[in-house]
Amino acid sequence: QVQLVESGGGSVQAGGSLRLSCAASGRTFRGFAMGWFRQAPGLEREFVGSISWSGGSKVYADSVKGRFTISRDDAKNTVTLQMNGLTPDDTAVYFCAAGLAPLRAVGREVRDFGSWGQGTQVTVSS
Repeated sequence: QVQLVESGGGSVQAGGSLRLSCAASGRTFRGFAMGWFRQAPGLEREFVGSISWSGGSKVYADSVKGRFTISRDDAKNTVTLQMNGLTPDDTAVYFCAAGLAPLRAVGREVRDFGSWGQGTQVTVSS
């Protein structure tokens, strides 16, 4: 199975930017849709964005549309999430996830994804 590790989290002030990375080990995630989710304390894990297995289709939550950008580089087994214009509402642990099966349409639900990373903390101060 795909094993994922997130990195790039940290603390920034409102309006700042962060670039999160998701690296795969064990096997490549080529052919799998990839997604980013986040979870704040006391809340359920929520969808942030996803990218199709081909990279040709991207879906974003309304709350991050226009500010966040997902990209993938299958040759390097990496997926990135560029986050601009951060606000305190973006504070959460961010998780990278791989789709349940190859060559499937990208989803936006937790149940649409299988392998998960451990998460990386993003804290945005006002």
